[in-house]
Amino acid sequence: MASTSRGWQHGRDRLERSEAGTQWAALAGVTAALAMFGAAQGLSSPLFTLLMQKQGMSPALIGLSAAMMPLGLILSASFVPAAVRLVGARNLAVGCSLIGALCFLGIGYLQDWVAWFVIRFIIGVVINPLYILGEVWALSLAPPSRRGRVMGVFNTLMGAGYAAGPFALTLLGTSGWAPFLVGVAGFTLCAVILHAVSSKLTGFEDDGQPASGLVGFAKMAPALLLAVLVSAAVQQSTYALVPVFGASYGLAEAVLASLVMALSLGNILLQIPLGLLAERFGGRAMIIVCALATSACALLLPLLIMTPLIWVVLLVMGAVGYGVYTMALVELSSRFKGSALVAGNAAFALMWGAGGIVGPPGAGLLMQGIGPLGLPVVIAGLDAVLVLFALYRSSVRRAF
Repeated sequence: MASTSRGWQHGRDRLERSEAGTQWAALAGVTAALAMFGAAQGLSSPLFTLLMQKQGMSPALIGLSAAMMPLGLILSASFVPAAVRLVGARNLAVGCSLIGALCFLGIGYLQDWVAWFVIRFIIGVVINPLYILGEVWALSLAPPSRRGRVMGVFNTLMGAGYAAGPFALTLLGTSGWAPFLVGVAGFTLCAVILHAVSSKLTGFEDDGQPASGLVGFAKMAPALLLAVLVSAAVQQSTYALVPVFGASYGLAEAVLASLVMALSLGNILLQIPLGLLAERFGGRAMIIVCALATSACALLLPLLIMTPLIWVVLLVMGAVGYGVYTMALVELSSRFKGSALVAGNAAFALMWGAGGIVGPPGAGLLMQGIGPLGLPVVIAGLDAVLVLFALYRSSVRRAF
Protein backbone atom coordinates (compact mmCIF):
# COMPACT_ATOMS: atom_id res chain seq x y z
CA MET A 1 0.00 0.00 0.00
CA ALA A 2 2.83 2.37 0.89
CA SER A 3 4.54 1.54 -2.41
CA THR A 4 1.35 2.35 -4.33
CA SER A 5 1.03 5.65 -2.50
CA ARG A 6 4.63 6.58 -3.27
CA GLY A 7 4.14 5.68 -6.93
CA TRP A 8 1.00 7.82 -7.13
CA GLN A 9 2.80 10.75 -5.49
CA HIS A 10 5.78 10.36 -7.83
CA GLY A 11 3.46 10.37 -10.84
CA ARG A 12 1.66 13.48 -9.61
CA ASP A 13 4.98 15.27 -9.04
CA ARG A 14 6.08 14.42 -12.59
CA LEU A 15 2.78 15.71 -13.97
CA GLU A 16 3.07 18.95 -12.02
CA ARG A 17 6.65 19.45 -13.23
CA SER A 18 5.54 18.79 -16.81
CA GLU A 19 2.65 21.24 -16.52
CA ALA A 20 4.94 23.84 -14.97
CA GLY A 21 7.44 23.40 -17.80
CA THR A 22 4.70 23.75 -20.40
CA GLN A 23 3.42 26.86 -18.62
CA TRP A 24 6.85 28.49 -18.68
CA ALA A 25 7.24 27.56 -22.37
CA ALA A 26 3.90 29.19 -23.16
CA LEU A 27 4.91 32.28 -21.18
CA ALA A 28 8.19 32.47 -23.08
CA GLY A 29 6.28 32.14 -26.32
CA VAL A 30 3.88 34.95 -25.45
CA THR A 31 6.77 37.20 -24.43
CA ALA A 32 8.69 36.45 -27.63
CA ALA A 33 5.59 37.08 -29.73
CA LEU A 34 4.94 40.44 -28.12
CA ALA A 35 8.61 41.40 -28.48
CA MET A 36 8.33 40.75 -32.25
CA PHE A 37 5.16 42.81 -32.34
CA GLY A 38 6.90 45.54 -30.33
CA ALA A 39 9.72 45.72 -32.88
CA ALA A 40 7.22 46.20 -35.71
CA GLN A 41 5.31 48.78 -33.70
CA GLY A 42 8.47 50.63 -32.68
CA LEU A 43 9.46 50.84 -36.34
CA SER A 44 6.17 52.35 -37.49
CA SER A 45 6.19 55.79 -35.84
CA PRO A 46 9.60 57.04 -37.04
CA LEU A 47 9.02 55.39 -40.43
CA PHE A 48 5.76 57.28 -40.98
CA THR A 49 7.30 60.56 -39.83
CA LEU A 50 10.29 60.28 -42.16
CA LEU A 51 8.18 59.22 -45.14
CA MET A 52 5.73 62.11 -44.66
CA GLN A 53 8.61 64.56 -44.28
CA LYS A 54 9.99 63.33 -47.62
CA GLN A 55 6.59 64.05 -49.18
CA GLY A 56 6.70 67.61 -47.84
CA MET A 57 3.94 67.22 -45.27
CA SER A 58 3.62 69.89 -42.57
CA PRO A 59 4.35 69.13 -38.89
CA ALA A 60 0.65 69.60 -38.17
CA LEU A 61 -0.34 66.90 -40.67
CA ILE A 62 2.38 64.59 -39.40
CA GLY A 63 1.13 65.06 -35.84
CA LEU A 64 -2.47 64.50 -36.90
CA SER A 65 -1.46 61.29 -38.67
CA ALA A 66 0.36 60.12 -35.52
CA ALA A 67 -2.85 60.65 -33.52
CA MET A 68 -4.70 58.08 -35.66
CA MET A 69 -3.08 55.15 -33.88
CA PRO A 70 -3.99 56.14 -30.29
CA LEU A 71 -7.45 57.05 -31.59
CA GLY A 72 -7.81 53.49 -32.85
CA LEU A 73 -6.59 52.21 -29.48
CA ILE A 74 -9.16 54.25 -27.57
CA LEU A 75 -12.15 53.48 -29.78
CA SER A 76 -11.45 49.74 -29.90
CA ALA A 77 -10.75 49.19 -26.19
CA SER A 78 -14.36 48.73 -25.12
CA PHE A 79 -14.95 46.08 -27.82
CA VAL A 80 -12.07 43.77 -26.94
CA PRO A 81 -13.83 41.79 -24.13
CA ALA A 82 -16.84 41.18 -26.41
CA ALA A 83 -14.57 40.13 -29.28
CA VAL A 84 -12.80 37.65 -26.98
CA ARG A 85 -16.13 36.09 -26.03
CA LEU A 86 -17.24 36.01 -29.68
CA VAL A 87 -14.24 34.50 -31.49
CA GLY A 88 -11.90 33.39 -28.67
CA ALA A 89 -8.69 34.97 -27.47
CA ARG A 90 -6.37 32.87 -29.65
CA ASN A 91 -8.23 33.54 -32.89
CA LEU A 92 -8.49 37.24 -32.08
CA ALA A 93 -4.78 37.65 -31.34
CA VAL A 94 -3.57 35.65 -34.33
CA GLY A 95 -6.04 37.38 -36.65
CA CYS A 96 -5.04 40.84 -35.45
CA SER A 97 -1.36 39.99 -35.95
CA LEU A 98 -2.00 38.97 -39.56
CA ILE A 99 -4.05 42.12 -40.21
CA GLY A 100 -1.13 44.15 -38.84
CA ALA A 101 1.16 42.44 -41.35
CA LEU A 102 -1.27 43.27 -44.16
CA CYS A 103 -1.33 46.90 -43.00
CA PHE A 104 2.43 47.17 -43.47
CA LEU A 105 2.09 45.70 -46.95
CA GLY A 106 -0.54 48.34 -47.63
CA ILE A 107 1.74 51.10 -46.35
CA GLY A 108 4.48 50.04 -48.72
CA TYR A 109 2.16 49.61 -51.69
CA LEU A 110 0.11 52.78 -51.19
CA GLN A 111 2.67 55.57 -51.04
CA ASP A 112 -0.13 57.97 -50.20
CA TRP A 113 -0.31 59.94 -46.95
CA VAL A 114 -4.13 60.14 -47.11
CA ALA A 115 -4.41 56.34 -47.19
CA TRP A 116 -1.89 56.17 -44.34
CA PHE A 117 -4.35 58.01 -42.07
CA VAL A 118 -6.80 55.13 -42.47
CA ILE A 119 -4.11 52.45 -42.19
CA ARG A 120 -2.68 53.96 -38.99
CA PHE A 121 -6.16 53.97 -37.47
CA ILE A 122 -6.59 50.29 -38.42
CA ILE A 123 -3.20 49.48 -36.90
CA GLY A 124 -4.32 51.13 -33.66
CA VAL A 125 -7.47 48.99 -33.67
CA VAL A 126 -5.70 45.67 -34.28
CA ILE A 127 -2.75 46.16 -31.94
CA ASN A 128 -5.05 46.86 -29.01
CA PRO A 129 -6.09 43.19 -28.56
CA LEU A 130 -2.41 42.22 -28.77
CA TYR A 131 -1.54 44.64 -25.97
CA ILE A 132 -4.46 43.50 -23.85
CA LEU A 133 -4.29 39.75 -24.41
CA GLY A 134 -0.50 39.64 -24.22
CA GLU A 135 -0.57 41.18 -20.76
CA VAL A 136 -3.51 39.00 -19.67
CA TRP A 137 -1.72 35.83 -20.77
CA ALA A 138 1.53 36.87 -19.11
CA LEU A 139 -0.29 37.68 -15.87
CA SER A 140 -2.34 34.47 -15.99
CA LEU A 141 0.59 32.17 -16.81
CA ALA A 142 2.99 33.69 -14.26
CA PRO A 143 3.06 31.98 -10.84
CA PRO A 144 1.64 34.41 -8.25
CA SER A 145 4.86 34.32 -6.22
CA ARG A 146 6.90 35.37 -9.26
CA ARG A 147 4.45 37.65 -11.01
CA GLY A 148 6.39 40.82 -10.28
CA ARG A 149 9.63 39.65 -11.87
CA VAL A 150 7.77 37.99 -14.75
CA MET A 151 6.05 41.27 -15.63
CA GLY A 152 9.39 43.03 -15.22
CA VAL A 153 10.95 40.68 -17.78
CA PHE A 154 7.89 40.98 -20.01
CA ASN A 155 7.99 44.78 -20.07
CA THR A 156 11.78 44.80 -20.43
CA LEU A 157 11.62 42.64 -23.55
CA MET A 158 8.72 44.68 -24.90
CA GLY A 159 10.84 47.79 -24.40
CA ALA A 160 13.78 46.12 -26.12
CA GLY A 161 11.50 45.22 -29.02
CA TYR A 162 10.37 48.82 -29.35
CA ALA A 163 13.99 49.96 -29.33
CA ALA A 164 14.90 47.38 -31.99
CA GLY A 165 12.40 48.88 -34.43
CA PRO A 166 14.02 52.34 -34.75
CA PHE A 167 17.45 50.68 -34.69
CA ALA A 168 16.48 48.56 -37.70
CA LEU A 169 15.33 51.72 -39.45
CA THR A 170 18.76 53.31 -38.98
CA LEU A 171 20.31 50.30 -40.71
CA LEU A 172 17.79 49.91 -43.52
CA GLY A 173 16.69 53.46 -44.23
CA THR A 174 13.24 54.36 -45.55
CA SER A 175 13.76 53.58 -49.25
CA GLY A 176 12.41 50.48 -50.93
CA TRP A 177 10.53 47.59 -49.37
CA ALA A 178 13.07 46.66 -46.66
CA PRO A 179 11.57 48.66 -43.72
CA PHE A 180 8.03 47.57 -44.59
CA LEU A 181 9.08 43.93 -44.73
CA VAL A 182 10.52 44.26 -41.21
CA GLY A 183 7.07 45.32 -40.02
CA VAL A 184 5.43 42.47 -41.94
CA ALA A 185 7.91 39.99 -40.47
CA GLY A 186 7.36 41.26 -36.92
CA PHE A 187 3.59 40.87 -37.03
CA THR A 188 3.78 37.55 -38.90
CA LEU A 189 6.22 36.07 -36.37
CA CYS A 190 3.91 37.25 -33.60
CA ALA A 191 1.02 35.34 -35.22
CA VAL A 192 3.12 32.20 -35.76
CA ILE A 193 4.44 32.09 -32.19
CA LEU A 194 1.02 32.74 -30.63
CA HIS A 195 -0.50 29.98 -32.76
CA ALA A 196 2.28 27.59 -31.72
CA VAL A 197 1.68 28.12 -27.99
CA SER A 198 -2.09 28.49 -28.30
CA SER A 199 -2.93 25.28 -26.42
CA LYS A 200 -1.96 27.01 -23.17
CA LEU A 201 -3.65 30.32 -23.97
CA THR A 202 -7.25 29.29 -23.46
CA GLY A 203 -9.85 29.29 -20.75
CA PHE A 204 -10.37 32.78 -19.44
CA GLU A 205 -12.77 33.82 -22.23
CA ASP A 206 -15.19 31.08 -21.11
CA ASP A 207 -14.74 31.23 -17.36
CA GLY A 208 -18.42 31.80 -16.61
CA GLN A 209 -17.77 35.10 -14.87
CA PRO A 210 -20.36 37.83 -15.41
CA ALA A 211 -19.31 40.31 -18.08
CA SER A 212 -17.68 43.40 -16.62
CA GLY A 213 -17.77 46.50 -18.81
CA LEU A 214 -15.30 49.33 -18.64
CA VAL A 215 -17.61 51.47 -16.54
CA GLY A 216 -18.19 48.62 -14.12
CA PHE A 217 -14.47 48.02 -13.81
CA ALA A 218 -13.84 51.72 -13.21
CA LYS A 219 -16.16 51.58 -10.20
CA MET A 220 -14.20 48.65 -8.77
CA ALA A 221 -10.66 49.96 -9.31
CA PRO A 222 -10.57 53.71 -10.02
CA ALA A 223 -7.10 54.20 -8.53
CA LEU A 224 -5.62 51.58 -10.85
CA LEU A 225 -7.09 53.36 -13.85
CA LEU A 226 -5.80 56.71 -12.59
CA ALA A 227 -2.35 55.12 -12.21
CA VAL A 228 -2.40 54.05 -15.87
CA LEU A 229 -3.62 57.46 -17.02
CA VAL A 230 -0.89 59.24 -15.04
CA SER A 231 1.83 56.82 -16.19
CA ALA A 232 0.85 57.31 -19.84
CA ALA A 233 0.60 61.09 -19.56
CA VAL A 234 3.94 61.34 -17.74
CA GLN A 235 5.81 58.92 -19.99
CA GLN A 236 4.64 60.35 -23.27
CA SER A 237 5.00 63.96 -22.11
CA THR A 238 8.53 63.24 -20.94
CA TYR A 239 9.61 61.51 -24.14
CA ALA A 240 8.07 64.22 -26.31
CA LEU A 241 9.17 67.29 -24.34
CA VAL A 242 12.45 66.48 -22.57
CA PRO A 243 14.33 67.54 -25.73
CA VAL A 244 12.43 70.84 -25.68
CA PHE A 245 13.23 71.19 -21.97
CA GLY A 246 16.93 70.56 -22.61
CA ALA A 247 17.04 72.92 -25.59
CA SER A 248 15.76 75.76 -23.40
CA TYR A 249 18.95 75.36 -21.33
CA GLY A 250 21.14 75.52 -24.44
CA LEU A 251 22.07 71.84 -24.73
CA ALA A 252 23.39 70.63 -28.08
CA GLU A 253 21.15 68.67 -30.45
CA ALA A 254 23.17 65.47 -30.00
CA VAL A 255 22.74 65.73 -26.23
CA LEU A 256 18.98 66.23 -26.61
CA ALA A 257 18.67 62.88 -28.41
CA SER A 258 20.72 61.25 -25.66
CA LEU A 259 18.29 62.52 -23.02
CA VAL A 260 15.51 60.44 -24.56
CA MET A 261 17.86 57.46 -24.92
CA ALA A 262 18.63 57.63 -21.19
CA LEU A 263 14.91 57.48 -20.38
CA SER A 264 14.50 54.42 -22.60
CA LEU A 265 17.54 52.71 -21.15
CA GLY A 266 16.31 53.16 -17.59
CA ASN A 267 12.94 51.74 -18.60
CA ILE A 268 14.58 48.64 -20.09
CA LEU A 269 17.16 47.99 -17.36
CA LEU A 270 15.18 48.58 -14.17
CA GLN A 271 11.76 46.95 -14.71
CA ILE A 272 12.97 43.58 -13.36
CA PRO A 273 14.30 45.04 -10.06
CA LEU A 274 11.00 46.91 -9.69
CA GLY A 275 9.14 43.64 -10.28
CA LEU A 276 11.14 41.95 -7.52
CA LEU A 277 10.25 44.80 -5.16
CA ALA A 278 6.57 44.35 -6.08
CA GLU A 279 6.76 40.71 -5.03
CA ARG A 280 8.13 41.77 -1.66
CA PHE A 281 6.01 44.85 -0.92
CA GLY A 282 2.98 44.44 -3.19
CA GLY A 283 1.89 46.27 -6.31
CA ARG A 284 -0.25 48.76 -4.40
CA ALA A 285 2.60 50.07 -2.27
CA MET A 286 4.98 50.15 -5.24
CA ILE A 287 2.59 52.29 -7.29
CA ILE A 288 2.88 54.96 -4.60
CA VAL A 289 6.66 54.53 -4.34
CA CYS A 290 7.14 54.82 -8.11
CA ALA A 291 4.88 57.87 -8.30
CA LEU A 292 6.78 59.61 -5.50
CA ALA A 293 10.11 58.76 -7.12
CA THR A 294 8.89 60.11 -10.47
CA SER A 295 7.86 63.38 -8.82
CA ALA A 296 11.25 63.68 -7.13
CA CYS A 297 13.07 63.09 -10.42
CA ALA A 298 10.91 65.68 -12.17
CA LEU A 299 11.68 68.30 -9.54
CA LEU A 300 15.41 67.55 -9.90
CA LEU A 301 15.39 68.14 -13.67
CA PRO A 302 15.86 71.95 -13.59
CA LEU A 303 18.42 71.66 -10.79
CA LEU A 304 20.64 69.05 -12.46
CA ILE A 305 20.04 69.53 -16.20
CA MET A 306 23.50 71.11 -16.67
CA THR A 307 25.36 68.52 -14.57
CA PRO A 308 26.41 64.89 -15.20
CA LEU A 309 23.91 63.77 -12.55
CA ILE A 310 21.10 64.41 -15.03
CA TRP A 311 21.86 61.03 -16.62
CA VAL A 312 21.21 59.23 -13.34
CA VAL A 313 17.99 61.17 -12.85
CA LEU A 314 16.75 60.29 -16.34
CA LEU A 315 17.63 56.61 -15.95
CA VAL A 316 15.64 56.40 -12.75
CA MET A 317 12.83 58.56 -14.11
CA GLY A 318 12.39 56.38 -17.19
CA ALA A 319 12.13 53.31 -14.98
CA VAL A 320 9.81 54.54 -12.24
CA GLY A 321 7.61 56.54 -14.62
CA TYR A 322 6.73 53.39 -16.55
CA GLY A 323 7.05 51.38 -13.35
CA VAL A 324 3.75 52.90 -12.21
CA TYR A 325 2.12 51.00 -15.07
CA THR A 326 4.01 47.77 -14.36
CA MET A 327 2.98 47.91 -10.71
CA ALA A 328 -0.63 48.57 -11.72
CA LEU A 329 -0.52 45.37 -13.82
CA VAL A 330 0.80 43.38 -10.85
CA GLU A 331 -1.95 44.76 -8.60
CA LEU A 332 -4.58 44.11 -11.27
CA SER A 333 -3.64 40.43 -11.55
CA SER A 334 -3.68 39.98 -7.78
CA ARG A 335 -7.29 41.19 -7.58
CA PHE A 336 -8.97 40.02 -10.79
CA LYS A 337 -9.12 36.81 -12.80
CA GLY A 338 -10.68 35.53 -16.00
CA SER A 339 -12.98 37.83 -17.96
CA ALA A 340 -12.67 40.53 -15.30
CA LEU A 341 -8.92 40.57 -15.97
CA VAL A 342 -9.60 41.03 -19.69
CA ALA A 343 -12.00 43.91 -18.93
CA GLY A 344 -9.38 45.46 -16.65
CA ASN A 345 -6.68 45.27 -19.31
CA ALA A 346 -9.08 46.75 -21.86
CA ALA A 347 -9.74 49.62 -19.46
CA PHE A 348 -5.97 50.01 -19.01
CA ALA A 349 -5.55 50.30 -22.80
CA LEU A 350 -8.25 52.96 -22.94
CA MET A 351 -6.65 54.99 -20.16
CA TRP A 352 -3.20 54.64 -21.71
CA GLY A 353 -4.50 56.07 -24.98
CA ALA A 354 -6.29 58.88 -23.13
CA GLY A 355 -3.16 59.73 -21.18
CA GLY A 356 -1.15 59.91 -24.39
CA ILE A 357 -3.64 62.28 -25.97
CA VAL A 358 -4.03 64.72 -23.06
CA GLY A 359 -0.56 64.57 -21.48
CA PRO A 360 1.85 65.99 -24.09
CA PRO A 361 -0.47 68.81 -25.29
CA GLY A 362 -1.21 69.85 -21.70
CA ALA A 363 2.44 69.86 -20.70
CA GLY A 364 3.35 71.66 -23.91
CA LEU A 365 0.82 74.41 -23.28
CA LEU A 366 2.09 74.96 -19.74
CA MET A 367 5.67 75.10 -20.99
CA GLN A 368 4.58 77.69 -23.52
CA GLY A 369 2.99 79.70 -20.72
CA ILE A 370 5.58 79.52 -17.93
CA GLY A 371 8.70 78.23 -19.68
CA PRO A 372 10.61 74.94 -19.28
CA LEU A 373 9.50 74.54 -15.65
CA GLY A 374 6.07 73.61 -17.01
CA LEU A 375 7.25 70.05 -17.71
CA PRO A 376 8.41 69.15 -14.17
CA VAL A 377 5.37 70.95 -12.72
CA VAL A 378 2.96 68.83 -14.78
CA ILE A 379 4.80 65.57 -13.99
CA ALA A 380 5.06 66.24 -10.25
CA GLY A 381 1.47 67.49 -10.09
CA LEU A 382 0.02 64.42 -11.83
CA ASP A 383 1.95 62.02 -9.63
CA ALA A 384 0.96 63.94 -6.50
CA VAL A 385 -2.72 63.59 -7.45
CA LEU A 386 -2.20 59.85 -7.98
CA VAL A 387 -0.50 59.39 -4.59
CA LEU A 388 -3.21 61.30 -2.73
CA PHE A 389 -6.05 59.42 -4.41
CA ALA A 390 -4.35 56.05 -3.95
CA LEU A 391 -3.83 56.70 -0.24
CA TYR A 392 -7.47 57.77 0.05
CA ARG A 393 -8.72 54.60 -1.61
CA SER A 394 -6.44 52.44 0.52
CA SER A 395 -7.27 54.00 3.88
CA VAL A 396 -10.91 54.98 3.54
CA ARG A 397 -12.39 52.56 1.01
CA ARG A 398 -10.02 49.65 1.68
CA ALA A 399 -9.94 49.11 -2.07
CA PHE A 400 -7.57 50.33 -4.73
